[in-house]
Amino acid sequence: MTKQAAEQTSAEILMAQPRGFCAGVDRAINIVNEALSRFGAPIYVRHEIVHNAYVVNGLREKGAVFVDELHEVPKGGIVVFSAHGVSQEVRQDAEARGLQVYDATCPLVTKVHLEVIKMCREGFTVLMIGHAGHPEVEGTMGQVKEGVYLIEKVVDVASLPFDENQKIAFVTQTTLSVDETKEIVEALTQKFPNIVQPRKQDICYATQNRQDAVKFMAPQVEVVIVVGSKASSNSNRLRELAEKLGVPAYMVDAPEQLQAEWFAGKKRVGLTAGASAPESLALSIVSKIQEFGPRSIRNLEGVVEDITFSLPKNLLA
Repeated sequence: MTKQAAEQTSAEILMAQPRGFCAGVDRAINIVNEALSRFGAPIYVRHEIVHNAYVVNGLREKGAVFVDELHEVPKGGIVVFSAHGVSQEVRQDAEARGLQVYDATCPLVTKVHLEVIKMCREGFTVLMIGHAGHPEVEGTMGQVKEGVYLIEKVVDVASLPFDENQKIAFVTQTTLSVDETKEIVEALTQKFPNIVQPRKQDICYATQNRQDAVKFMAPQVEVVIVVGSKASSNSNRLRELAEKLGVPAYMVDAPEQLQAEWFAGKKRVGLTAGASAPESLALSIVSKIQEFGPRSIRNLEGVVEDITFSLPKNLLA
């Protein structure tokens, strides 16, 4: 066996564990599929059901119609709210238009919504750590008319005009991890020693698990491929994390986006997938990588997720 052949046979694709769909995404997609099965096309979906082009295009082919605003849905039509959640204003608009609503908001996002409503009623000023313009942030901040303020960066904390003795609490966008928000949280607790922090169970388990899996995988590989779409917050964070750990990383949501030069001379390739990316897409990307040169597949150890969320009661009735 030549040296080159030996190197090829020992080349690997290391698969992060866990990767891909989380329970909230799985539930949201199942809601659209169930609605299509029960009522037939068209089923309208406000915004992308999840941030993944492959998933959205697949549902569109089945008869789902994705709209930006509710005025695009015919009166009395069936509409699904995306996994990211919506504001109270959107809910009221849907009711006023006589729309039949099926809510695919992730239960973990709903928990944050309820916390925000409760704290504002109790007189707290609520600070939300998140990204401006993200649907989840807009939905969470829109649970109340006032009293919620967005924090995107550490520098935002210094300009907050509130007194340290004021009743202040904070929540986070669920697609952020504990690691990502650490510096902001430290700055908040330093400025407001009595600030009320979110309960641990309000933090998205899936985001943290996938980032922990990349931390475990990155030192073992020479390049990381993240399966995910550009609009996906948690997929972008996985790519950024790999790069921060010193490993070149690329994010793709179709096999044809891969470039042969990414893998030239690389013995071990790491692959992970954002929480909105299906395993079928990840496997098709693995197959494409193997076309650039023989590589065996090895699944790494990691957390096995067994959480499931039930469908809305009004869809099961």
